[in-house]
Amino acid sequence: MTWNPLRVLGVLAVALLFIPVAAGAATRQQELDRLLTQYHQLRQFNGAALVANEKGVILKKAYGSANFEWNVPNTPDTKFRLASVTKQFTAMVVLQLVAEGKLKLDDTLASALPDYRKDTGSRITLAQLLNHTSGIPNYTNRPDFFSKVSRNPYTVADFVKQFASGDLEFEPGSQYAYSNSGYFLLGAIIERATGKTYAQAVQERIFTPLGMKDSGYDVHATVLPKRASGYEQTPEGYVNAPYLDMSLPYAAGSLYSTVEDLYRWDRALYGNTLLPEALKQKMFTPGLKNYGFGFSMDPLKLDDGKTELATIQHSGGINGFSTRIFRVPQGKEVVILLDNTSGGDNLKPLATGLFSVLHGIPPKAPRMGIREVLLQTLGKEPVAKTVARYRELKATKPDAYDYSDGQLNSLGYRLLQTGRAADSIEIFKLNVEMFPQVGNVYDSLGEAYLAVGDKEQARVNYRKALELDPANANAAAALQNLGAPSKAVP
Repeated sequence: MTWNPLRVLGVLAVALLFIPVAAGAATRQQELDRLLTQYHQLRQFNGAALVANEKGVILKKAYGSANFEWNVPNTPDTKFRLASVTKQFTAMVVLQLVAEGKLKLDDTLASALPDYRKDTGSRITLAQLLNHTSGIPNYTNRPDFFSKVSRNPYTVADFVKQFASGDLEFEPGSQYAYSNSGYFLLGAIIERATGKTYAQAVQERIFTPLGMKDSGYDVHATVLPKRASGYEQTPEGYVNAPYLDMSLPYAAGSLYSTVEDLYRWDRALYGNTLLPEALKQKMFTPGLKNYGFGFSMDPLKLDDGKTELATIQHSGGINGFSTRIFRVPQGKEVVILLDNTSGGDNLKPLATGLFSVLHGIPPKAPRMGIREVLLQTLGKEPVAKTVARYRELKATKPDAYDYSDGQLNSLGYRLLQTGRAADSIEIFKLNVEMFPQVGNVYDSLGEAYLAVGDKEQARVNYRKALELDPANANAAAALQNLGAPSKAVP
């Protein structure tokens, strides 16, 4: 072989091109891991994470414990309850049945479920169930649902009759209002159309074809290897999450999976193995409030405050678990976060930081929530001192803590759930003062006033919540129950 110095130089040049790429990838992985570790150290993330782009997986790692009592660590193949991330699988099965001619998107609920009440069911289409515009009340918004209903098993038919057949909150198709009831009904429709259980339909139509061997319908009695236990945080540490019978979330939130299996799902959505392209795109076509079929299409602004990504995403929250999947079709990027400590408030900023790293933008470091700081003394001092401490810290250390409205909201609900409704009012009032343009804070204050029997103040705040956010179905339902017109204050 003849020595050719130009050829050798060319080979070296090509080889050198790959050195920075590999080094860059390693650095990116380290930055992603560093950010996840920071969130974990602040008790803001405990679970498994996967980050990928068009070249493949960049990071796949688990943090913290799957079971605190036995000190069993989370791993990338730990199984987590998906909560409302379930809805995209339900939507896929419905669309598969449409492709097979067994259902139509403009079928009415009454035709798909002949036993359903005709006066409302004849006005609602399957498409409206899929994109949360049916007007059917959301059963998890019932004030007594978690305290009186959530631990009890129900058959699908019984649950539909008792909790998914309420009077409509608005004319179908005219508004968006997130409704677990709508997706519960879609599960019943799937069972009638296939002659199989919802669990069997999802398994046979999605999980088995895609090789998602670590996914399924979560049944409490089943001995399921590598299933994470669910926890909630208290000032004293983690506690076991309240029991929830999984027959209730059903097609709206009862599936479990792993980050690895959800990555298989993400990649499959770029092809047509499960569904023809035209129908698949309906999942990603935004309707009211940017919601499609089982997915929400929302822009995500990165930590430079300028770069914005078009995402296809969904979140989930269920007793002890919080989940997020963010898909960015441009670059085939995906961030999957599964948490078994109810850390839902932190998953979006964490995902934002992870995407920022992918795009070469320095991520914002997590901050301790002001809720955690205030909880340390809330049980030892009058609520007025807690309010005063918040004001002092915000004035003197504005950048030291996370002061977002969700922090005070979470604190207020903790008081409400532990029988301190009067104290919760003071916290919610402080939140209203700090965030006067956020509708949800008035909704929470209305709930607290309702808990102490002050119906007039409850009405005032629910109306204000609707004025700021006309799609607030909880406020509208509360006003209806209070016998007040669900209209905004002038």
